[in-house]
Amino acid sequence: MFDNLPVPGRNDPCWCGSGRKYKKCHAASDERMERLWLEGEQVLPRSLIKTAKDIDGIKASAAVNMGVLDYVGERIGVGVSTMDINRWVEDYLAKHDAVSADLNYEGYPYSVCTAINDVVCHGFPSEDDVLADGDIVNVDMSTIKDGYFSDSSRMFCIGEVSDERRRLVETCHESVKAGIAAVRPWGHLGDVGAAVNAVNIAAGFSTVEDYGGHGIGCEFHEDPFVSFVSKEGTGPIMVPGMCFTIEPMVNAGKADITIDKSNGWIVRTADGSDSAQWEVQLVVTEDGCELLSW
Repeated sequence: MFDNLPVPGRNDPCWCGSGRKYKKCHAASDERMERLWLEGEQVLPRSLIKTAKDIDGIKASAAVNMGVLDYVGERIGVGVSTMDINRWVEDYLAKHDAVSADLNYEGYPYSVCTAINDVVCHGFPSEDDVLADGDIVNVDMSTIKDGYFSDSSRMFCIGEVSDERRRLVETCHESVKAGIAAVRPWGHLGDVGAAVNAVNIAAGFSTVEDYGGHGIGCEFHEDPFVSFVSKEGTGPIMVPGMCFTIEPMVNAGKADITIDKSNGWIVRTADGSDSAQWEVQLVVTEDGCELLSW
């Protein structure tokens, strides 16, 4: 087989743990993946395909992850510091037997990422960053529960936000919806990024090229990398059971970014323009996809 992983006998139990015979479970899908690989397509290993048990575990994690964002959304407003948000996250996770996937990931020192106005991603919570009337802020939340990972983020408009900032936030959200609509089994992952980018470009905004989505579920970051400036008909084949995020970062100005040299984490727009991001996590199904975290 293309991925050098074992292939069960047709009457043996399927490798996915369903208990069904291989010929009635993943055999046809595996054979299709093999044919596509032989035709020169990029096909991810079956080890990245999520089983029914995996999906149940991810959904339980995602329920907590979305609960955190709901909790933040009920409390966020003018005068709230981003460190307040970090404390809310830690308190909520502790009460739901979960932990932050962000905390200590490759040295990241906080339990959540907060990105205000020109911060693109990986913003550090701080007592000094107090939300003011007219700000836009992204809260990016990642959760581990019972060994399963979930990830999503939302934008919040604080007080009276300018029309241009609100348009940026709404356009970014629409581009995520376009990406979701482009997910189809046995299609190319590049179709998703192309759909996302088309919405942002049409609105006069730019999509950040340096960062993208990622596979997720049994680990925080898995293959594939999900570009949001990709071309249609390119990239890995989307196979049922493949789980990944759609999370474009959209700048009001140019797509260029800078990384804070003092900490190596905080990413800002190079031209000082505003940036927005929404993130969802999904799994490819036999007829489209299912949202898991948003």
